[in-house]
Amino acid sequence: ISNIYVDQQKQLWAVGSRGIFRYEPETDSFFRYPPLGNGKIEVLLRKHLWKKGIRYRKNYALLPGKPDIVISKYRIAIFCDSEFFHGKDWGHLKEHLKSSINSVYWLKKIQRNIDRDTEITKQLHSLGWTVIRFWGKDIIQNPEECVQTIEDAILEQKIQQIELRQPSFPPPK
Repeated sequence: ISNIYVDQQKQLWAVGSRGIFRYEPETDSFFRYPPLGNGKIEVLLRKHLWKKGIRYRKNYALLPGKPDIVISKYRIAIFCDSEFFHGKDWGHLKEHLKSSINSVYWLKKIQRNIDRDTEITKQLHSLGWTVIRFWGKDIIQNPEECVQTIEDAILEQKIQQIELRQPSFPPPK
């Protein structure tokens, strides 16, 4: 899009390589779905994991919810959630949003995100995955603690894998 114009009826029109067309930012896919996956919090956590020698996949589309980081060897799915969009302290945030501009939109959107997060977590658990969710500020303020949580989950998975491989003792007669 090279230029956007407003006509007498206050409609937006865009001039682009494909000609002139009506422009609606709320339905334009770029505005609805901005590029994700390399946000500050995800990159910070991934760098700390890499330094510790923990290898992962990012934005793994084969799992429900497309987790930000997946450690497939140990079936661990990690989500890096921003406080606002995923409703941290939802009771307080909800009251604050009620008096804001476009409150109906934001209340509905954030509640939908919270519900979706819960549903995705349930789906992943039912598939046998360990789900870890971090708030963005927790990652920024203490990434080492987040990595330790992940290392603890890896250790737990290793222990479970060993227990599944070993026969019960004494052997049955």
